Amino acid sequence: MLNFELIKDAEVNSDYFPFFAVEDIFLNKEDHLKIASDFPNIKKGGSFPSDSVTYGDSIGYLLRSLEGDQMRIILEEKFKVDLKDKPVVTTFRGYSRMKDGKIHSDSETKIITVLLYLNEKWDEAKGLLRMLKEKDNLDSYIKEIPATMGSMIAFEVTNNCWHGFVPFEGRRCSIQLNYLYKEALSQHKIRHKLSSFFKKLS
Repeated sequence: MLNFELIKDAEVNSDYFPFFAVEDIFLNKEDHLKIASDFPNIKKGGSFPSDSVTYGDSIGYLLRSLEGDQMRIILEEKFKVDLKDKPVVTTFRGYSRMKDGKIHSDSETKIITVLLYLNEKWDEAKGLLRMLKEKDNLDSYIKEIPATMGSMIAFEVTNNCWHGFVPFEGRRCSIQLNYLYKEALSQHKIRHKLSSFFKKLS
């Protein structure tokens, strides 16, 4: 399903912080419709742990590929980090709110972040993730990432890995994969499960 050679050949940009981006990582465009239809039916904002939502077979296969050794080894080689035995947490997003997209750097509990967009099409100028040069200027960006099906960005979590997007409200589908430091796993899971629980109540 995944074009690992394309991912492996992607060039890491380290001018400000290490990241690489790839467009359409799927081997077969015929998979696009199936993946879109198998994506969880998420109608609320925020992140949902993969074990808290229902999805189809193609998404299950995709998760196993993203969380597997082949992807891990590619990330280790690209970012010169040891991810073996590091816990992996995978979450879904399916709806963007106007309050989303604020500039931030990821939590220091994370080692690597991978974002994979799974929107069948994207005609909006807003809602496109920008990898930024500075923490307070959304227009000062290194690269803007398409939100279309199969567009992927991976970056090493540093204290200056600033990113964000112009606010957008509506369906915006993505999977986020994080490699964590072992001691952070319990804290991370509790936070996401509580967040998911309260979203379901609202």
